Amino acid sequence: MKPALTLSALLLLTACGANKGVVPKPGQALPVAPYGATATPSPAQLITPTTQQRPQRSDELLKSSQERRSDEFDLPPN
Repeated sequence: MKPALTLSALLLLTACGANKGVVPKPGQALPVAPYGATATPSPAQLITPTTQQRPQRSDELLKSSQERRSDEFDLPPN
């Protein structure tokens, strides 16, 4: 009984990820064009993340690592 419940729960969760295209609800329009835009963006443009929302890493830390120099003030406790 328990495996059947688990299987049915997994099937229901996989159905949640189905995507048949992004369209506005019937009777509703897309949002108005943003200030300064010449046209209203399409649904695909609205859900595509910009570089500000998903930035790329611009530096490689392992290539620029260096040995630390000795610290004269790093003394053991008394």
